[in-house]
Amino acid sequence: MRKRIDLDEFDRRLIEEARRDNQQPARILADKVGLSVSAVLRRLRRLREEGVIVADRAVIDPALTGSALTMHVLVKMKQAGARSMDTFARAIAQHREVTAAWDVTGDDDFVLKVQVGSMQEYDRFTRRALGEDQGVYAFKTLITIRTIVEDDGWRRPLLLD
Repeated sequence: MRKRIDLDEFDRRLIEEARRDNQQPARILADKVGLSVSAVLRRLRRLREEGVIVADRAVIDPALTGSALTMHVLVKMKQAGARSMDTFARAIAQHREVTAAWDVTGDDDFVLKVQVGSMQEYDRFTRRALGEDQGVYAFKTLITIRTIVEDDGWRRPLLLD
């Protein structure tokens, strides 16, 4: 098991700022969190070295890349044994439409986040990825109407009419 990293308030504020925009210059971060530029750079380097910050990545707008439909798919396996669960996890990770997946407790075994451009693409995906998998007992699809908050650091405004 990995050792928990002790974070102080400056570390937490730096992490939150990096989640919002990891392209901010150190001088801007320093002003926002109340540290010197050198202290910010030193702390960011430590957070990366210790594995707290694991990646710097771009957040893509799926509507502009042809993947405007987001589905959450609840998957129930025929057997919840380690072998069948691991086999399914490895297989589902190979599908580009699956942008996130979780092994969960409860009535279902997996939750998949699937992004596609059309219902026809989703139909092809489910036939290929779920319908042909002998370990899948059933699945249920939840279609996302709008994203309110997503844990990618990009907070979208909640628009209520």
